[in-house]
Amino acid sequence: MEYYGENLLPGRLGHFFIVLSLVAAAFATFSYYKGTVTQNDADKLYWRKLARICFIADLVSIFAIFGILFFIIYNHLFEYKYAWQHSSLSLEFKYLLSCFWEGQEGSFLLWSAWHAILGTVLIFKAKEWESPVMTVISFAQFCLATMVAGIYVFGSKIGSNPFVLLRNEMDAPIFSRPDYLSFVTDGNDLNPLLQNYWMQIHPPVLFLGFASVLIPFAYAIAGLWTRKYADWTRPALPWALFSAAALGTGVMMGAMWAYESLTFGGYWAWDPVENASLVPWLILIAGIHTLLIFKHTGHSLRATCLFMILSFLFILYSTFLTRSGILGDASVHAFTDLGMNAQLLLFLLIFVVPSLLLFALRYKNIPHVIKEEQTSSREFWMFIGALVFFLSGISIIVMTSVPVFNKIASLFAGENTTLFTPLAIGEDSEFSYNRIQIFVAILIGILTAFTQYLKYKQTGKHFFFRKMFIPLVASLVIGGFILAFGNISYDQKGIGFLGAIWLGVVSSVFAIVANLSYIWLGLKGSLKISGGSIAHMGFGLMLLGILISSSKKEMLSKNTSGIFINFGEESSEKSGENLTLVKGVKTDMDKFWVTYQSDSAHPAKPLWYYNILFERKDGKETFTLQPNAFVNYKGNEGLMANPDAKHYFDRDVFTYITSLPDPERNKDTAQFENQVIEIGDTVFYSNGFFVLEDVTSKNNIPTPGFAPEDIASIARVKVFSKTNSTYISEPLLITTNSSQFPLPDTITAESLVLQLNKIDGNKVEIGVKESNSILEYVTLKAYKFPFINLLWGGTIIMVIGLIMSMVRRNKLNKTRILEI
Repeated sequence: MEYYGENLLPGRLGHFFIVLSLVAAAFATFSYYKGTVTQNDADKLYWRKLARICFIADLVSIFAIFGILFFIIYNHLFEYKYAWQHSSLSLEFKYLLSCFWEGQEGSFLLWSAWHAILGTVLIFKAKEWESPVMTVISFAQFCLATMVAGIYVFGSKIGSNPFVLLRNEMDAPIFSRPDYLSFVTDGNDLNPLLQNYWMQIHPPVLFLGFASVLIPFAYAIAGLWTRKYADWTRPALPWALFSAAALGTGVMMGAMWAYESLTFGGYWAWDPVENASLVPWLILIAGIHTLLIFKHTGHSLRATCLFMILSFLFILYSTFLTRSGILGDASVHAFTDLGMNAQLLLFLLIFVVPSLLLFALRYKNIPHVIKEEQTSSREFWMFIGALVFFLSGISIIVMTSVPVFNKIASLFAGENTTLFTPLAIGEDSEFSYNRIQIFVAILIGILTAFTQYLKYKQTGKHFFFRKMFIPLVASLVIGGFILAFGNISYDQKGIGFLGAIWLGVVSSVFAIVANLSYIWLGLKGSLKISGGSIAHMGFGLMLLGILISSSKKEMLSKNTSGIFINFGEESSEKSGENLTLVKGVKTDMDKFWVTYQSDSAHPAKPLWYYNILFERKDGKETFTLQPNAFVNYKGNEGLMANPDAKHYFDRDVFTYITSLPDPERNKDTAQFENQVIEIGDTVFYSNGFFVLEDVTSKNNIPTPGFAPEDIASIARVKVFSKTNSTYISEPLLITTNSSQFPLPDTITAESLVLQLNKIDGNKVEIGVKESNSILEYVTLKAYKFPFINLLWGGTIIMVIGLIMSMVRRNKLNKTRILEI
């Protein structure tokens, strides 16, 4: 059958470049492998040239795929499933790129694109390490290319192709028509939670981090493979620092996105997807510190190899967790299952098994120093710190993997709970993580403070305590001041946890002060060599920001309106912690008067924007926040909200919508009840009473469409509410030559509608209607996050320190090459 209106050329080109990418990556892998194992120099050069051509072909193919897919999305070619599933005609241009990484195929392409870019850099920079390192990277490229291949091998589908046609993927009668495209008038649109500016930059940076972690891994594997056990560490260190900066930035951008887009009231909820990104970073940081130990003392090379290998393996494990669907409802932002579980598991195992096997086989040959480190040496405590980071990551990934353990156990036990009871980490999952990680924060804060004051090999006690005295005293004074006057009194989890928070605050201050002092005194203020101390200081600020903003988080939206919303049994929201605002009614909220002023709707989506006015009770400040909310959109039942926040130097006021009327479910079915009264009479309604004060009439109505002789009769009604509020209502009755018709007046705050029906001498007929459907309201939750900017500022400082260290190490490597 010939279908009308389809544009098939982009899809065919896309298929071609996907196949070219797959083949080019395979040939690059083989060629680089041959260039590594071949002994003849001429053959090495031949294979390396061929491998470079293949890898550049892979690079060109990937960017061609990107360009074609963007063309399809930009031009709304809904004959392609990817464009239909992830975009729409109403989607703003600024969010079109986000359509790439909403789906699994696009995110794999993004990951592969970064591999291609970083691999190209290595072609020019890796020198003698090019062939073994690029063998690993090219093989990773090949594996990623299979994820978007969409081809069948022996009857089994390999990958999911982003260029498949909608009619080939969906079974519906419409696709039996040659003109089916005339009925596909719009796409499914981008997930509303992804329609945020952070989602335009967070995924690219995060996947840059994912891709860059491969490079230290590749150097470690290359060193084990070629038996150059120590040489690989020098070129790997700058890359490891770059990876730590990129991945750390990506993780914290995700935290910022969660803070501004999700409604759990914070920036970190120990969600499995968050954890799966954090764990590789923690292990990578451990590897960087053990690598530095090795460079200065010869210790910890085995640990360095292991940590660099595991950091990438946990990237792959996180990929399996978030894309296989095994997390189910445990994560709010994992990918859905595309039926690629077996391929994802193979992707994981094809790296896990060979790399760990190679490490085990070469373990005894890896150089190590038999002499134990002195407890007064820097390397001893650096290794303890690395071990803390590593164990922290392991504890997080074990708890995150509970759904995996349950899934594996169910394969053997089935539904028989006598054989196996499904594991759970408790109802309060956040506290389950926090009660462990708080002690990690304490230890890391202390270790990052004093370790750099130690010397490698051994440190004299007098020297150490003389250097540490001033930073220690200053930290105790500042930390004590914060605890005394900062009102850090988070006692919801008991006095023991509160005490741990206090220790965490003091240790974070210790890390900040000690590192600042070390830059000034130990390094003589030289910023060029201060990258490590700057990164440590930034990390200390992050810890302090996390502890203060979380432990002093204050709920502002205590219910003062008396309107209690039923959120349902499955909701974690509590009516007493949510304030309902009736449109136009000023309501008390902590130190503010808050008013729901106005709203507006998206022209093409069930998306509402709300203007919420905040006025300080002392009159010193007013500002407007604009949270928005979707209702029953894109297959998501209920409400999805995007928060808004007012940012101060020392705090944020953070709000989001938790309930609002659903226009489809809240239609007005109430009827008017007519009351015949006279001026001065009183009529009661459910929430109070009203008095008819006067009825007047006038002609020359100042509204287009009325003749001069048309008459408007106006009833002035004063309404008295049970809440001691009073309102004036003025319903109209319009009389023309041919007819009469009423214009009702609505008192929204009272859900009351009054209608002037008839005037007969002194008798006046008033129609009265009470209906909840006319009540315009929003329910919101508001928090105060004190000193949250310490977290964001600390992140920036830490990343700057890592980049400074990377630049310095890169310069040192170049200097060494020139000396050789």
